[in-house]
Amino acid sequence: MGHVHDVKNRPFVPVRIAVLTVSDSRTSADDRSGDTLQKRIEEAGHELAERAIVKDDVEAIRARVKAWIDDPGIDVVITTGGTGFTGFDVTPEALEPLFEKRMDGFSIAFHMLSYGKIGTSTVQSRATGGVANATYIFVLPGSPGACKDAWDGILKDQLDYRHMPCNFVEMMPRLDEHMRRQRG
Repeated sequence: MGHVHDVKNRPFVPVRIAVLTVSDSRTSADDRSGDTLQKRIEEAGHELAERAIVKDDVEAIRARVKAWIDDPGIDVVITTGGTGFTGFDVTPEALEPLFEKRMDGFSIAFHMLSYGKIGTSTVQSRATGGVANATYIFVLPGSPGACKDAWDGILKDQLDYRHMPCNFVEMMPRLDEHMRRQRG
């Protein structure tokens, strides 16, 4: 695996990402946050594995994401919506119990980025992240701006195998398989 550390020649490795919009009111016709994520995922060269919308309901959110975590063809799940403090905002409650490891650094980095744009209002979001069954899960607020900030400021680099000094792709189990295919 010495070639993995040869940074200059690292290939781009597309990952398969599923996007879940959590909302009682959005439909595929007006899901601007989901559209924002899909556009960025595809522009970066990754594959949109699946996209869905579920209601603000713990069981519905958990069931959808658990199915994606159990799918070996999905590397990353990004959710948008349900991270605030109202009674309807239950996405962190639905997903944090699935996490094998919490990603506090994602939440911190997101809030640092967000603070620069919206100041103290960033405290109204409970953006979070974690890992379950070798799948990365990022839980974003429901606004297109928050999705744009999270992707452009954090996820774009962390899901790019060429990004240094480190990124999430190099820890993905299917990277070995991808590298074997590259070598022929």
